[in-house]
Amino acid sequence: MKRILSLALLAPSSAFAAAFERPIPQPQTETAEFWFLIGSIALIVSLGFVQYLVSRR
Repeated sequence: MKRILSLALLAPSSAFAAAFERPIPQPQTETAEFWFLIGSIALIVSLGFVQYLVSRR
């Protein structure tokens, strides 16, 4: 146990963890926005189709 403590005290300061830096979110690209739009429309259409199938029964 003494060995571990002495190694920790002798270690350079760069060996210790750096302070946490919050990640900065990147803006959405136009391509990502386009595919999100396509996915949203597909979800709405599929929900409408499921409603149609359920109401027929």
